[in-house]
Amino acid sequence: MEPDEIKTTEQLLPLVYAELRRLAAHKMASENPGQTLQPTALVHEAWLKLGGEQNRKWQNRNHFFAAAAEAMRRILTDNARRKLRARHGGGQQRVNLDDCATAADSEADHILAVSDALEKLAHLDPQRADLVKLRYFVGLSFAEAAEVLDISEPTAKRYWSFARAWLYEEIRAGR
Repeated sequence: MEPDEIKTTEQLLPLVYAELRRLAAHKMASENPGQTLQPTALVHEAWLKLGGEQNRKWQNRNHFFAAAAEAMRRILTDNARRKLRARHGGGQQRVNLDDCATAADSEADHILAVSDALEKLAHLDPQRADLVKLRYFVGLSFAEAAEVLDISEPTAKRYWSFARAWLYEEIRAGR
């Protein structure tokens, strides 16, 4: 896709589906056995969320992947909330972000805690919040996330360090 070329959601599907599926499979590989949400389902749910606006136009690949990261975050968060309802044995425990490399590696309560704190960070610093979404919820590398956000890789690493520390403190204060 050319940098300035605008595509509709329908036009993008054949271009990005395989990459989205690969990212989702990577994210879900370390998920607990018996997980009900599979990579294909995650991609399809995200696709439905993205395609909900029939005439939505995507400015470029980066614009699309930023929206996909947000859609996947919401799906994983909703799934985590569902699991933690009282009838599912809901409960809370302390979250250490150093131990949570990605959302797929985390328990439902960790995903919820990160997502709730991330909402607050998004109001203070949207770009750092977007970086967390891309890394934590989609599983992009620093280089890939930096490309999507149109920042340098060293800047992405600095943003990640700040965001991780900020989220840790926010989650710790909320427990």
